[in-house]
Amino acid sequence: MNTDRKNGRYQRIYEQLQKLLLKPGNALSRMATVVAVLSQKMDYFFWTGFYLLDDGELIVGPYQGPVACQLLAKDTGVCWAAINQKESIIVPDVHQFPGHIACDSRSNSEIVVPLRNASGQIIGVLDVDSKDYHSFDESDRIWLEKMVNLI
Repeated sequence: MNTDRKNGRYQRIYEQLQKLLLKPGNALSRMATVVAVLSQKMDYFFWTGFYLLDDGELIVGPYQGPVACQLLAKDTGVCWAAINQKESIIVPDVHQFPGHIACDSRSNSEIVVPLRNASGQIIGVLDVDSKDYHSFDESDRIWLEKMVNLI
């Protein structure tokens, strides 16, 4: 998908989410809504979901796609890297990422965006996988960060 088309689609999704998430609500239901919309609207998203910090462990939250790893090994993989580095990470080829956790062998690229609470503390991540290599770029990062901020 070219950048202009991708940005246009993200803009429409963002506007839809702004309307759906207009009133404050339960964070889990808000995450589920974001995941559902993204999963349905972005055809190159293979797995879309949240991993949440719970007593120092990273556990699966709302997601859509194939069955997920329930618990991610501490300080391993892209999700933990995003938490530890406190920033979004784009991985063009997950097989080249040291310590990548392969919950599904069909995933080939990934983007992970930290989820923060109102105080700015990281409480989890949005994780999106694609079957294709090099699926994610700066447009994905910018828009997904905006969408995560709606939660």
